[in-house]
Amino acid sequence: MKEFIFGILEMLADLGYFGIAIGLMIEIIPSEIVLGYGGYLISLGRIEMFGAVIAGVIGGTFAQLFLYWLGYFGGRPILEKYGKYLLIKKKHLDMSEEWFEKYGTGVIFSARFIPVVRHAISIPAGIAKMPVWKFTLYTIAAIIPWTILFLFLGIQLGSNWMHIKEYAQPFIIPIVIIFILVMAVYLFAKSSKKRKTI
Repeated sequence: MKEFIFGILEMLADLGYFGIAIGLMIEIIPSEIVLGYGGYLISLGRIEMFGAVIAGVIGGTFAQLFLYWLGYFGGRPILEKYGKYLLIKKKHLDMSEEWFEKYGTGVIFSARFIPVVRHAISIPAGIAKMPVWKFTLYTIAAIIPWTILFLFLGIQLGSNWMHIKEYAQPFIIPIVIIFILVMAVYLFAKSSKKRKTI
């Protein structure tokens, strides 16, 4: 599988910025791998940081819009049937739907930094018919820092870019902790508001 992914990345590298965007649209390749490789290309001087960020945001946004429209028009049945081809399992759908129902539309932004539900969260947004402009806005707002982070890490790692997942852990864990704290405060405030209205 690794050789297959590396082969695709090498082909996409010849396309420059367009290759980064396409790589992020291919859901079978983790975005951190594509962006890490993009950072490596920046370190070689083959592409520029600004262009790579733009390409990353465009590719990542289109990938999530694809999942959003699948949920919007196809609903859960079609995703349970064909989601496996996008590496989205039933448990991912269950978790993302639960989060969306529990935390509301704001989770579209915050869940982008959480493993497992990061991609699947777009699906319940589509199923719930969340306004596409709002979905796109939250998605772009989350994809920009994600793209910059992994491009930067790819630059730092250079030829060792393939180890980016391990290298990124110290950066991702604090984000997850912050997310949990923010959600806890949100739920507490929400429950307090409900008690006051009773």
